Amino acid sequence: MISDPLSDARIVDSWRKNASPWTTAVRENQIASRALVTNKAIVDAVLSRSPRTVLDIGCGEGWLAGALAEHGGSAVGVDVVPARSEQARKAGGGEFRISSYEDIAAGRLDVSADLVVANFSLIGKESVEGVIRRAPSLLNSRGSLVIQTLHPVASCGDESYADGWRTGSWAGFSEEFSDPAPWYFRTMESWETLLADSGFRILETREPVHPETGKPASVIFIAE
Repeated sequence: MISDPLSDARIVDSWRKNASPWTTAVRENQIASRALVTNKAIVDAVLSRSPRTVLDIGCGEGWLAGALAEHGGSAVGVDVVPARSEQARKAGGGEFRISSYEDIAAGRLDVSADLVVANFSLIGKESVEGVIRRAPSLLNSRGSLVIQTLHPVASCGDESYADGWRTGSWAGFSEEFSDPAPWYFRTMESWETLLADSGFRILETREPVHPETGKPASVIFIAE
């Protein structure tokens, strides 16, 4: 039993419980911001680096690998939840493996790619820091890292603009979802510092805007 409600372990526990409804939500385009903005934004960002091989960290049900395959890309997706990896394998579009972020951070993932991508999959604290610090060793020469995550300014809400754990919510999702995962809020400065301390140079920061709200739907960091 996981006692700490605000922890990396709780995130994994939540995704194990919600693997099936999440797969349905993605494949039926139930998430408006993805359909309107962020799906195209992450594909465009990845393709802007012209990678031949891609490592998708926290690949979930495999949507991104499949989308990149349509453009001729070759992707390896890794996820800690076996049920999500199985859904990805059934859908095709890449090679899919089961691996925790702790395994990746410890150097137990034997993959080398032109580009490492994390699409809304870096929501923890220590696990995320470990993955980003390990990412340079997963890249070929002159390889790139692309991260899409919640925009700190748009997602801050009424809470203070400071790093820290936040409780999760499935507001707007179907009743099939339960036990929402917590997430670790990082400011723009904190993201930039983490990338720099891990050996990356940010080449570009993109802020895809939601056409209905006029606010950033996400932030995308492109680094090498």
